[in-house]
Amino acid sequence: MNISITARKFKAHDTLKEYISGEVASLEKYIDNIHNVDVILSYLNSKENIKTAEIIVQVPGQTLTAIEQTDDFKKSVSASVEKLSRQLQKVKSKKINHKAVEAEDFTQIDLDTDTND
Repeated sequence: MNISITARKFKAHDTLKEYISGEVASLEKYIDNIHNVDVILSYLNSKENIKTAEIIVQVPGQTLTAIEQTDDFKKSVSASVEKLSRQLQKVKSKKINHKAVEAEDFTQIDLDTDTND
């Protein structure tokens, strides 16, 4: 899994990069074959000091995205990872259900052909 971290209009500290890598690595428990993860951090200098984390995950056949805005980068990253974990669980369950349906169809076909003999 390739993780790229982009900080717009500021330089991210190493501690923040390590935190992001750890959080993103936790996504591997949901799906093994994650190709790329792009993390984009941006900072809006206003009264609220809005810090945005956008995480883009590429898995075979799909691209999943989560964006979160809070007052702290770690909170934004954590919330985005939580959103992605729910999305990945949904993708995994769909794949498992689809494989189960395919297996049922094959056994149904085998049973049908056996009765014709």
